[in-house]
Order: sequence, then structure tokens, then C-alpha cells
Amino acid sequence: MSLERRDPHDHRGWMKDRDDLTPIETTYLTVLMYLDKRLRIVDYLELLETLYYKVNMQMPKSHTEQYNLDNKFWYWYPLYALGSFSVIAYLVAAVSGALLGFYYSPAATGDPSTAYNSIVFIMTELRFGFFLRSLHRWAAQVMVAAVFLHMLRVYFTGAYKEPREVNWILGIILISLVLLFGYSGYILPWDQLAFWAGQIGVELFLSVPLAGEWIAQLLFGGFSLSQSTLQRMYILHVFFFPFITTALIAIHIGIVWMQGIAEPH
Repeated sequence: MSLERRDPHDHRGWMKDRDDLTPIETTYLTVLMYLDKRLRIVDYLELLETLYYKVNMQMPKSHTEQYNLDNKFWYWYPLYALGSFSVIAYLVAAVSGALLGFYYSPAATGDPSTAYNSIVFIMTELRFGFFLRSLHRWAAQVMVAAVFLHMLRVYFTGAYKEPREVNWILGIILISLVLLFGYSGYILPWDQLAFWAGQIGVELFLSVPLAGEWIAQLLFGGFSLSQSTLQRMYILHVFFFPFITTALIAIHIGIVWMQGIAEPH
């Protein structure tokens, strides 16, 4: 099969040897031609390919990559799977949290509150609700533990050193976001544990010099817990943190893909 052509958008030569193509290859080329006619996608694919090879050639190779060794058994150490495990736990928490959002109501009115009553409904009356909330809670806790252990592994194996210091900084930001994720989610049930956890948070921020009162006012809607507090925590937990965390995870994984997995020093 020959795919040589002068014009990258001249599709006449792409499907020249159709009989030699597998069904998957035929489908791929058909979709690619359709998109290229409308979006000139080949130009961008070639640009990304050139950029990748330029960046990859500048990256220092690991010992096994430099000498083309087959002995890469350390890739499969359990501690080297903590990053992937964290991402899986994040995805499970995201999907289960999205499903819980159909039944949760972020309202602090009433005694007990509407938010608390919605949690009781999920746990006692909703089919598989107990399982769904438990799955979300345990996935979040596993994610926190996995990210923490992942950071320890990176530190003690020296994987934070040049040229991977940018990814190390991204990791610090991500673990901070994960902790904020957990804290904001802890307040959403609006029970006694949530109330006092929120009050402790207010007092902690009030102890910060100069900007403490401003931060407490911004995050909690005042110096005591109210409907504004619950509304802010809900927006942070459901809308703000997920988009930022997902974007940073994508960048983090992209850098790992370009640089390769750091070997233990």
C-alpha cells in the first residue's frame, strides 16, 4: 500500500490499494478523509508529530532506553502503579459523584436540613444508593491515599529531579486540590461532623495574617456557617475543582508520556 502524495489533502492516493486494507484501516482512512476535507486535520497531525519528535529528541534518555535494554521489570513494581491507581480512583469518584448529584440538594434550610435529608434518602430509599455513596466515599479516600503514596515514591526514588521538576510542582498542586476536594465534599452532608469541620476551617483561615478574614468571607460566606457556606462548597466540589483537576491531570500525564517513567536512582 502506498500513501505517498504531493498534497497532504489530495485523498485520491489514500485509498488506492483498498483491497490490501483491513476493515479497521479502511474505516480509519475514511474517517480521516472526511475530517480532513472539513477541518484540514492532516496539517495539525503532522504538526503534532513534528513537535513530539523535536521534544522527545531533547529529553534525556533513561538507562534502559539509552542502551536499549530489555530488563525493565521495575516498570511493574507496585509502587510505580500508584499514579495510574490515583487516576482510576479519581474517575470512579467523578462518575459516582455525578450520579449522586441527581439526588443531592445543596440546601441548608429546614431542621434537619434539606441537604441532610437528601443524603438520608440516598442511603435508605434510593435503589443502590447506599452502594453508590459508599463507592464515592471510598474512591475519594483511596485517591487521597494513592496520591500521597505516589508523591512519597516520586520523592524517595529521586523522580522529582531535573528535567521532571515541573511535573513535581504539578503533583504538589494536584495533591493540594485532592485535599480540598475531600474537605469540600466532607461538608456537603451538612450533619454534625460537616458543621464542625466547616467551623474549624473558618477558624483556621481567620488565623491567617492579613488575608485570613477575606479568605474566610470568600470561601465560607462569612465567619459562621450558613446557606452561603454550603452553596460555596457545593460549587467548588462539583464545578470548580473537577475542571481544574482534570486539566492538570491531563497535563501531568502528557508530560510523563513525553519524558517517560523515571527509573529508580
